[in-house]
Amino acid sequence: MEMKKRINLELRNRAPEEVTELVLDNCLCVNGEIEGLNDTFKKLEFLSMANVELSSLARLPSLNKLRKLKLSDNVISGGLEILAEKCPNLTYLNLSGNKIKDLSTVEALMEMKMMKMKRKMKLVYLKDMRKRRRKRRRKTKQAQNWEREKRKWASHT
Repeated sequence: MEMKKRINLELRNRAPEEVTELVLDNCLCVNGEIEGLNDTFKKLEFLSMANVELSSLARLPSLNKLRKLKLSDNVISGGLEILAEKCPNLTYLNLSGNKIKDLSTVEALMEMKMMKMKRKMKLVYLKDMRKRRRKRRRKTKQAQNWEREKRKWASHT
């Protein structure tokens, strides 16, 4: 089955704007490019195109909400830098079983991941700072309570 037909079938009488998950595994990709997928899939968070004979991501539309993308068992050998541009919120990517020969092909994705890691590190750092402040407050309260108890016992003797 061709990709366009499969997309229409997967829509199940829904508008593309409403779809959050789309599984196009094992359908036929004409000329190794994406067909039928466009910018109207604004809420799409999960997209699986495993084993569709995909060789190029050039026709990938902008999918700003996309978090998970499965592209396993295709014939992709390059052009991955488009993912950083078209899918800025991507957190999971499966490229296993493709024709990627060296790591230079994945460099653009590493920069994208580093930016996300920096954002996460900032959030973790802020959480750690809050925890440290709470611990300090607890310690000072415990010390104040201990001093109060010592004074109370000293006054009784």
